[in-house]
Amino acid sequence: MSKPADFQNEIYLNGLADQRPPLPTDLTALEELAAARLSARAFGYVAGSAGTEATARANRAAFDRWRIVPRMLRDVSSCDLAVDVLGTALPAPVLLGPIGVLSILHPEGELAVARAAAALGVPMVLSSAASHDMEAVAAASGAGPRWFQLYWSKDRDLAASFLERAKKAGYTALVVTLDTFTMAWRPRDLDGAYLPFLRGIGTANYFSDPVFQRAIGGPVTPDNQGMAVLHWVANFGNPALTWDDLTFLREHWDGPIALKGILHPDDARRAADAGMDGVVVSNHGGRQVDGSVGALDALPGVVEAVGDRLTVLFDSGVRTGADVVKALALGARAVLLARPYAYGLALGGEAGVRHVLRCLMAELQLTLTLAGLAGPGEAGQEVLTPAPWAPAH
Repeated sequence: MSKPADFQNEIYLNGLADQRPPLPTDLTALEELAAARLSARAFGYVAGSAGTEATARANRAAFDRWRIVPRMLRDVSSCDLAVDVLGTALPAPVLLGPIGVLSILHPEGELAVARAAAALGVPMVLSSAASHDMEAVAAASGAGPRWFQLYWSKDRDLAASFLERAKKAGYTALVVTLDTFTMAWRPRDLDGAYLPFLRGIGTANYFSDPVFQRAIGGPVTPDNQGMAVLHWVANFGNPALTWDDLTFLREHWDGPIALKGILHPDDARRAADAGMDGVVVSNHGGRQVDGSVGALDALPGVVEAVGDRLTVLFDSGVRTGADVVKALALGARAVLLARPYAYGLALGGEAGVRHVLRCLMAELQLTLTLAGLAGPGEAGQEVLTPAPWAPAH
């Protein structure tokens, strides 16, 4: 069986026939290429963050505050990346995080992402705000693993319908995003006066839902789409939710549940007390609160608080295999990759997403091996040291 790191050899062997990778293997280079390919509005929607975008910068700075300390003569002849996360067997500790409205990047949007993820056995966490409905995306993913992300609507019947549909479509774990009950102040989108949902983009799960359709008097058509959009606006998020409302999730979902957007140890403890199965340490990639704590800076505190009670996942700012190693070393069970695969989709469709995943997993395996680690489970905080200029953690 081939290993993720074999992708490196494949590239070099193709070079003998003067074939080069269609996209850069440095995933941080994809953003600039996507900016040149996409419309300013579409690129701004994906790349942009809240306010001055200080939180997005903080996410990357948090990774730079740690350095990996390689160890020698450790017998790393076999490095197995496979892990089990919330009942799902993963080929590597990587999932594709939920990103909405992907059709603004490529016509096939989530369908292309689902096929690419399934080809490599990596779960795609499908956004409630997808451009294609959850049933179509499930069909595209075939036998591949799939999770569903819920934006918790004001309409409880609608939220329950989403969960019922997701279960029927074979989504096995639920990720509930807590930090986006309203849109943040995002200057790139505001300056372009651009919110895709108001154009009926990213609303496929809503417009196809029987509860939603009953509320507007029937199926969504060109004639009533404006009314449908207004109903979406009125019901998208619920700022009145409290910890007591988590019982609703357990009543309507019998699989694993992870709460996304957790940054404070006390919130992680409350999630554990409420019987949740996991948390995702995340600041939504900097898209919600300007000046927020960097997600990686928050990770150790959450792990210390609940690492023995919950599965702790990590999201926000991941760009490289080395980033994944650092997140694992600080206690994450797996990471959710986001913007890089979105840029891969924009640049190469399904093949672009597959390229991004293969690069990340190959670099992850090589980094672990060269650091003297035979698998993700061997990555502990002793593998890291603060950067010389970094403040004490």
